Amino acid sequence: MAQSVLVGNFNYPTTYRIGSGRITELAASCVELAIERPLLVTDPGILGLDWFAPVVPDLESHGIATRVFSGIEANPATTHIEAGLAAAKEHGADGCILVGGGSAMDAGKCIALLARNPGGILDYEDEGDNWKRADGDQILPTIAVPTTAGTGSEVGRAAVILDPETHNKKIIFHPRLQPNLVLADPALTFGLPPGLTAATGMDAFAHCFEAYCAPGYHPMADGIALEGMRLIARNLSKAFADGHDEVARTHLLMAAAMGATAFQKGLGLIHALSHPVGGMTGLHHGTANAIFQPYVMVHNRPAIESRIARIAQALDLPGDRFEDVLDWTLALRSDLGLPHTLEGVVDESMIPRLVPMVLADPSLATNPKPCTAEEIERVLRKSIHGGLEP
Repeated sequence: MAQSVLVGNFNYPTTYRIGSGRITELAASCVELAIERPLLVTDPGILGLDWFAPVVPDLESHGIATRVFSGIEANPATTHIEAGLAAAKEHGADGCILVGGGSAMDAGKCIALLARNPGGILDYEDEGDNWKRADGDQILPTIAVPTTAGTGSEVGRAAVILDPETHNKKIIFHPRLQPNLVLADPALTFGLPPGLTAATGMDAFAHCFEAYCAPGYHPMADGIALEGMRLIARNLSKAFADGHDEVARTHLLMAAAMGATAFQKGLGLIHALSHPVGGMTGLHHGTANAIFQPYVMVHNRPAIESRIARIAQALDLPGDRFEDVLDWTLALRSDLGLPHTLEGVVDESMIPRLVPMVLADPSLATNPKPCTAEEIERVLRKSIHGGLEP
């Protein structure tokens, strides 16, 4: 595999190695982190891919006893974590390799957290000081190998896990959940279908957009978010049209990591809506974010309009008005074949149950404009029926 000119080694926010062919460094990375018995956490769709076939044999040839756990589904639930934890303990795992998209990343980080810490994963929900219940030194070291460019979970300190009893997504947090090392190989994303390329790319864009618009002083996050949006604007359509465009795929991997780095500043109503809708319906998180983005933009307009000019500049738009960015967002979503509404996924009968879940979502705390239950209900109705009027 030819070496890409887009190669970098850096340690912000964690040790991150990007470039074509870096999957071949997995065994050496295990040695670097003193991992001898990893649990490789992935989803079933990865197992049959050509590039995955040599991964475990190569690890074994280097004396690294590897067990594969692939019992992960989209929107991973507590039950998946429990099954993976049992596999880790049975194997005597001393580390985790996380291979896949956000689902595998989040599940693997939670398995690493619980392997040597007490309780269940919901004991570490991101509320108050729950994270202090875990001994960070007992979290297994992890290596993240992303195969999508969306969530950026490979550089994140949190995971999103579904509570199957309430169908609500819970955010699990610990500062040491952040993987110790990332191998970001764009060639592993070549097989991603156009629809998933679109959804994951719009997920990364929502991360950058909401982080930039979140209130508070964080110029570093703002700068990262703006550059992330620029990279997505210039490369998402290219990767959608040609899945083997290595340069575009590399930039999108980088943008996904940048979005997750930037949103330490905060997220907002897009994610507060997407989490419960995804938990209740199974709708892909990136698709949900793409649907909600313009409706939330209109809702937040009074609080974010002063920031729009910088976003328009990053997107290289001819105008810098709110309408210019909104029209660009709608056009991109349409070009990518993503839906404009929740029609067929959410109906009005679900709104009374969804509104309290949105209000309780931690992402809402950093929305630029405070939201009442009535306002959330209004945004949901518009998202179902397609109304973008103020």
